[in-house]
Amino acid sequence: MTEPGTGPTTAVSLHDVSVSYGERRAVDGITLQVRPGERVALVGPSGAGKSTLLRLCNGTVVPSSGRLRVLGEDPAQLPAGRLRALRRRIGTVHQQLHLIGPLRAVHNVNAGHLGRWGRWRALRSLIRPLQVDQAREALARVGIAAHLHSRTERLSGGEQQRVALARVLVQDPDLVLADEPVASLDPARAEEVMRLLCGLLEEPHRRRTLVVSLHDFDLAVRHCDRVVGLRHGRVVLDLPADEVDERARERLYDLGPDR
Repeated sequence: MTEPGTGPTTAVSLHDVSVSYGERRAVDGITLQVRPGERVALVGPSGAGKSTLLRLCNGTVVPSSGRLRVLGEDPAQLPAGRLRALRRRIGTVHQQLHLIGPLRAVHNVNAGHLGRWGRWRALRSLIRPLQVDQAREALARVGIAAHLHSRTERLSGGEQQRVALARVLVQDPDLVLADEPVASLDPARAEEVMRLLCGLLEEPHRRRTLVVSLHDFDLAVRHCDRVVGLRHGRVVLDLPADEVDERARERLYDLGPDR
């Protein structure tokens, strides 16, 4: 446990962590630390272990071996109540967004409150939305305040992506995990969404931690502090973004035998 009045020295800490599914190792002996406020991009070929690593960070996957701490806690050792409290501090942007299309944008944004609201308050808000001003402010920050009462399924893909980001804003997490958040967007919109995502994490006296998986290597370098490359569940590259060069890229995506 972290002592009262102090924060964890790392937002995420993995020491020799492996995750096995039968004979297959999705994560293979990873040791990695992410500092509070850091922006870390996970890059690598499909099947490299990026999504599994993110699921370790939000406690939906438990290590087969090794030690894991997220925001100072070991998710696998927490009772249900404390695990829910930890997950309230972790916001996730999914590739598939996990929005409910027939509901209006305000309801999908308000889903960011569900970790704090009880069941009856959540049901009541479906009938008549609660904390509408906060939802409107969040949508304004992502540039679509006019769509507060629009049915989400009628919004464009880029607008739906912004609703998902507004939901994270309302949740107000300490750690944000984003799993291929721009995979379905064209390059111009992907650049815009990454700029928006990173900008939303900045506050005058606080910088939220971001761990994001990306297929676009250049996007990772432009928007993150650090680039971690994975292959076959192992870390093969870990550099500050401004030190990543073409040789590092070639090593990561070399399809020949592992060196």
